[in-house]
Amino acid sequence: MTRTVSSGASNAMSKMDEPLKRGSNDIGCYFEEAKAKKKQKARHEEEVREEVRVIVQEDAEIEGQKTKQQDSIVIQLMESSSALMVENPEPKSEDHQESMDLDPSTSLPSSAPLKKYDVFLSFRGADSRKDFLSHLHHELRYVRGLQTFMDDKELELGAPIYPSLLKAIEESNFAIVVLSKDYAQSAWCLEELTKICECMKDNNRIIPLFYHVEPTDVRYQKCSFRDAFTNHVKNGWHSSEQLQRWKKALETVANFSGCNAKDYKTEREVVEAIVESVCGRVRPIGIESIISSRDFGDFEVFEATREAMDNVMKALEDENVTIIGVYGMPGIGKTTMVEHVGVEAQKKGLFRQVTRAVISQKPNLWKIQGRLASMLGVTLRGADEFERACELMSMIRRRERILIILDDIWTKRELSDIGIPGPKELKSRNSKLLLTTRNKDVCDSMHCQPRIPIDILTEQDSWKLFEKNTGKSFEQTTKFYRVARKVARECAGLPLALKAVAKALGNKDLDQWRGACKRLKASKTPYPEDKGDVFKSIKLSYDYLETNDSKSCFLLCCLFPEDYDIQIEDLLKYGIGKGLFQESDMQEARAAVHSVVQSLKDSNLLLDGKMDRGCVRMHDVIRDVGFSISLSKDGHRQFYVRAGWELEDWPTIDAHEYYTAISLMRNKIPELPEVLEFPELQILLLQSNSMNKILDSSFKHLTALRVLDISETSISLLPSSSNLLTSLHTLYLDGCLSMESNISILGQLKELKILSMREFPREKLPKEIGELTKLRMLDFTSESVGIVPCNVIGNLSKLEELYMQCNFVDWGSKVEGSEVKGSVVEESKAVGAGEETTALFDELTSLLHLRILKVFMSDAKCMHVNVRRKLKWINFDICISGDPSIRKQHLDSSSSLDYARALTVDITMDTLQKWFIDAVTKRTEKLQYIKCQDLGNILMEYDWGRLHKLKHLSVIGPNEKLKELMNTTIWIQNEPVFQNLEELHLVEVNCLKELCVGELPNESLCKLRLLKVTGCHKLMNALLQSNLLQRLQNLEILICEEMDVLEYVFACEVFDAEQITLRKLTEMRLENLVNLIKIWNGPAPHAVFHHVKILVVSGCFKLKYLFTSEVAQCLHELEDLRVEVCQRLERVIEASEETVNNKIVFPKLKILALKQLPKLTRFYGSTGSGTNDEENIEFPLLEHSHVERCNSFKSPAKDMLVSVMKKQLVLIPMQESDRRETPTLSRRR
Repeated sequence: MTRTVSSGASNAMSKMDEPLKRGSNDIGCYFEEAKAKKKQKARHEEEVREEVRVIVQEDAEIEGQKTKQQDSIVIQLMESSSALMVENPEPKSEDHQESMDLDPSTSLPSSAPLKKYDVFLSFRGADSRKDFLSHLHHELRYVRGLQTFMDDKELELGAPIYPSLLKAIEESNFAIVVLSKDYAQSAWCLEELTKICECMKDNNRIIPLFYHVEPTDVRYQKCSFRDAFTNHVKNGWHSSEQLQRWKKALETVANFSGCNAKDYKTEREVVEAIVESVCGRVRPIGIESIISSRDFGDFEVFEATREAMDNVMKALEDENVTIIGVYGMPGIGKTTMVEHVGVEAQKKGLFRQVTRAVISQKPNLWKIQGRLASMLGVTLRGADEFERACELMSMIRRRERILIILDDIWTKRELSDIGIPGPKELKSRNSKLLLTTRNKDVCDSMHCQPRIPIDILTEQDSWKLFEKNTGKSFEQTTKFYRVARKVARECAGLPLALKAVAKALGNKDLDQWRGACKRLKASKTPYPEDKGDVFKSIKLSYDYLETNDSKSCFLLCCLFPEDYDIQIEDLLKYGIGKGLFQESDMQEARAAVHSVVQSLKDSNLLLDGKMDRGCVRMHDVIRDVGFSISLSKDGHRQFYVRAGWELEDWPTIDAHEYYTAISLMRNKIPELPEVLEFPELQILLLQSNSMNKILDSSFKHLTALRVLDISETSISLLPSSSNLLTSLHTLYLDGCLSMESNISILGQLKELKILSMREFPREKLPKEIGELTKLRMLDFTSESVGIVPCNVIGNLSKLEELYMQCNFVDWGSKVEGSEVKGSVVEESKAVGAGEETTALFDELTSLLHLRILKVFMSDAKCMHVNVRRKLKWINFDICISGDPSIRKQHLDSSSSLDYARALTVDITMDTLQKWFIDAVTKRTEKLQYIKCQDLGNILMEYDWGRLHKLKHLSVIGPNEKLKELMNTTIWIQNEPVFQNLEELHLVEVNCLKELCVGELPNESLCKLRLLKVTGCHKLMNALLQSNLLQRLQNLEILICEEMDVLEYVFACEVFDAEQITLRKLTEMRLENLVNLIKIWNGPAPHAVFHHVKILVVSGCFKLKYLFTSEVAQCLHELEDLRVEVCQRLERVIEASEETVNNKIVFPKLKILALKQLPKLTRFYGSTGSGTNDEENIEFPLLEHSHVERCNSFKSPAKDMLVSVMKKQLVLIPMQESDRRETPTLSRRR
């Protein structure tokens, strides 16, 4: 059963196919059905309510499962103004499961924060609200499932713009600006547009639609836009500054790549073009890129796997099959196999989208639903799992050809509970469900049509995999070979066991191999269903770990939820608390834990994290074995783990068990029991629960407790008794304490070594912390803390790591009008209230053991202290700025995580003291100048700061003095400069005219691999000239964007040309260079771009061609070529009379996109040439092509590209240029 849109909406949409010949005043007649609605919002809500009703009714008809409970919920939904449109935020969820969309289109960077809305619609209601916009909104919101904000209120004359509108803009990923005839007549529209341009600084986030107006009318305020501003001036309601901001916003939006309604025959075509453009940009990361980002290099198709894969592919191709089940023993490779099948099915064109969710033994429906919904590019808004299931089911019903993979199902699951339609509906949409399980009975209960087993490997394949993972080869005539074959046979053909045992024994001697063989034969398992093969193999790998720390760290990983990204830093801090990693200092302990983690990964006992390189994961089978290993010799359980089970009450735990660790993290437990009777308990992990207090009696018997984590709970009161928690070594309080907390107990925890209290809510740091004289690590990173009392930090004589990036920046200042009572700062109204002094900076410099420091300060004056010893700050992240916005951005970003030593300043190096130069700047790896008005010549900074180890340099404007980045004529250099610099970012340096004046010494910039220049609008002539090009021979990535006057990217003298090779340049992005005439000024060396793989050119309005044929013939490595919105581009490759008949082959080109090139006539040729360029151009490996709005492109080459385009499922939109995060405060478009 398939639902369609209402007849009214359908009729109105069909009228959009009529020609656009009458202009905007006559469009209303095409949309009578839409106009019949009283209010737009009421129509939307009614459609959604009807969807919810139909979803439940259809589920009942198809699955026979309608209940009175569902009826009552639907009634409640209908009465609450459409539950699918509520704007309540989702509960906090740790959904780290990636979406599996194989669409090759680009999307927002993965690092982009989650926004409430996908799209914000900006429009003039009088022009288009009730006709065109209603259908655009319907297509985006209800057909494509994008969260779309469309205001339904008509603002009264003189009323201020609604704050909710401004907030909605901030919470949107993209904006569609419908520039209609009277758009500029509305001051609110213009204010809205200004806010959009301010918030959406990243590329490709603003999409203008020129609705019966010309782009030039908008850009230069002509015609109706000129009249509108005339009226604004006459009425005198708005200041000249405000009018200028509006004009600038119109100019900015008109320069974006957009859509002109006049280029399309019907309004339906306009809507489709806009919707496709938006959907291509908001689409999430695909399964193929996720798989390629993981370590799947070990995946091999053996005989058993090949048979299963072939059977699955046949089932996927069979139109009569809807649900497919794959079953096999744990560790057999089911998950890896179906992921690769998903990729292959997408490549073969069987499905438009593929998504995967892990069900696991204790399913979290909220997370599963969120993961499956993300493939549609939306965020579920339902308040509970039932509402989210309704939303998800509605979305899946609207799509076709979706492959849904449900991995690791333990028992029968109702698809409707998740939000997946039943088999009949899936079949009607040409969609399929593929599930994996350990048990064939699950396949039966889920009505799988083919039930496909994965068998164990044959002995020959087992030996092949085993030998590969040992890292050695065995001669068949040796004893070693015979023993190794016996060991391999004991692994019973299980890939997981084969790899684990092989890596454990790889470098061992013959006697150890013989011992391992005997142990494998004698080993028994507590899991009868796996016949012992998995358990004994993994247990052997564990036994062969060389140190107790390795074994203990392995068991620590079992305390985290299944399939969870485990922070290595948490393993370090928990481990130190438990007594592991007893190295001499924190740095050595950190090195030890990283070494241990690597050995566990090498032994196949841990996996890389999914999303974060500082994380690891544990396979669920290995985790189960870990629990068995943790049993004591007398059979008592040492671990009690119910992490991520969504428990709503404290579980019943057998007090007779001698538990040493209890992990109940990530549940919904509201309170602790009155008494916890676990005298042996050392580790208690309760983070991310709902509990709000800890009773003294709860901890009365926990005398051995060494590690406590209550982060992200609602706990406001700690135990007040002085004899509790005194054995603690590690305490996590991140984001859990309130202003009322009785934090005086902190001073009593004398054994504490690790204290983390990020997001501490008070303005003043408690004085009691100064009593923790054994503390080795302290973290109070927080926006709230603004006062650090004197001598608190200075008393922590053993402190090795201090993380205090907060609002405390004025070191050694007076705190007036406050009295300190215990740990609570009370404002005093009494005249002559006492004064106190905040911490002095020399408290930091006096800490003999301090090795890691993250700190803010307002200026360099607070560092005017006498430092008489050599500081040993190994890692640091220091921000010196009087601008709170710079500090806040630094606190919110993770831009310094890639570098151990980072410095951010708005001052120059000559203002810093010598001790600071020695301790910090000469060892800095990443340096950011932000709004540094006194910065005049970066070479002077290099000398003053002795920046010899610098790897990353960012200069972020505005700046009024830096006209030349490097000038050797006024600051002579005899030695190489920036020899270790790898990345150079220049952002909005508004006065910069040239990058380099004069000659740099040899070996300068010799390691620079990335150059990004953005928004430097006064850069003129060529970006890279011969004096700089000669030094950039290791440049790999060049990104140049948002320039007003730049005419060339490269330029060099004739006699220098052949010395320039750029032999490592692989990626080049040139975007919004409105005055660019040529990429290379002068004779370009033929092989200069020989290694370029990715080339993106967009918004270069004066460019007539990209390369000459001589250069193009050397583009042997080019794989991805995208050209967009170049208004004067006539040819991609320019041929001379001598070369016009030469054949050009792009041997590796896979992706070619040509978009909005109105003057493009041919791909390859010369002016006046009649040569058939199809005969002289070849793309032997072309997989994807996209030709759009190239109306003059009539050559046979176009037919060839279009024929390729018709064979692919999805067109390829332009990629976003900002592949690498660049810190920026504001960006002029």
